[in-house]
Amino acid sequence: MATAKKAPAKKAAPEKTVAAKKASTAKDGATAKPAAKTAAPAKKRTPNPAFMKALALSPELSAVVGDKPLPRTEIVSKLWVYIKANDLQDKTNKRMINADKKLLAVFGKPQVSMFEMAGLIGKHVK
Repeated sequence: MATAKKAPAKKAAPEKTVAAKKASTAKDGATAKPAAKTAAPAKKRTPNPAFMKALALSPELSAVVGDKPLPRTEIVSKLWVYIKANDLQDKTNKRMINADKKLLAVFGKPQVSMFEMAGLIGKHVK
């Protein structure tokens, strides 16, 4: 009977605790993450100039947001300020907006979804 020789068992290196690992990396100034390739810096996104163009407002919309020409983004922001100030969001479904007398002239119906609001504004700008 031939017996196979067993390889001598290696001693396991003592494991460092999490605190010890953090302390050793803090002293060394190295991090546990592998070195990442240096990527080119991301381009800063420039806004589309069409969104920044000041638009003429209809009389109905200017009664809500003011009479100066505004970009579409500002019109939506000012509408939200008006909606929140007059507590026009539906109590149970915050996505729905209950129109008061001024907004009824803009939206054309007593209740609109916040998602369709931007589409309804398009009829009141040039």
